[in-house]
Amino acid sequence: PFKRIVSFYGNLYSKNMGILGELPRKEMLSKLKQECAHWAKADPATPVMPALHYIAVTAQGAPGKNNTYRLRMPFHQIDSILSMAREINAIVFIDVQVGMSSLPDEIPQLEQYLKMPNVHLGIDPEFSMRKSGKKPGSVIGTFDAADINWTSEYLAKLVKANNLPPKILVVHRFTQAMVTNYRNIRTRPETQIVMDMDGWGEPAKKKGTYKYFIQSEPVQFTGFKLFYKNDLKIAPHQMLTPEEVVKLRPAPIYIQYQ
Repeated sequence: PFKRIVSFYGNLYSKNMGILGELPRKEMLSKLKQECAHWAKADPATPVMPALHYIAVTAQGAPGKNNTYRLRMPFHQIDSILSMAREINAIVFIDVQVGMSSLPDEIPQLEQYLKMPNVHLGIDPEFSMRKSGKKPGSVIGTFDAADINWTSEYLAKLVKANNLPPKILVVHRFTQAMVTNYRNIRTRPETQIVMDMDGWGEPAKKKGTYKYFIQSEPVQFTGFKLFYKNDLKIAPHQMLTPEEVVKLRPAPIYIQYQ
């Protein structure tokens, strides 16, 4: 918690899901290092740690064989991300969009990676569709505190069983209903929970989303997402700078670029 994580998010099969899959390997890693330097300059008191945040389970518009509306990425793609991370001494997040599946069905499939000391986890309520019964993309999904507690406990057991440093758990959020019963979310010494402001748009809207859905319902640590493209779609066509983001209270300790 005493370092700010600056991460690039995406999927290697898609240039539309984030900067991680959009740029060639060397160019992407170079750009990430530049962003880290910018954040270190904006807040010299907080050391910066680079990260690659890879979507390892992606929500789908079609049901697929198991009617789960999700697609698991092959492990060799995760291995590629780990290889990239080693080049710049970055940590890795593997992100899960469950669709009609569930966290208990998906996260154990990734255990061999989560046992690694440098690999952490992200979960995305937007594409958790079992409670609504709607397909991904048609409505915004939701996780309850019980879902987050199950995940946190699962990670805590891995930490204790394998003598690992604490695991970071990133939960994306940009609406009230995406996370329910937040007061029941339990914290543990083995996990560090980040509520990540995942909304896009013009600066005032993003600050408002952070205030109402992250600052007003804190759990442990906070994050902030910046979109290279979507944040520029609406006037005044400006992506918030590191200098502006660090002025938020609490100052986000996890930063994600898409």
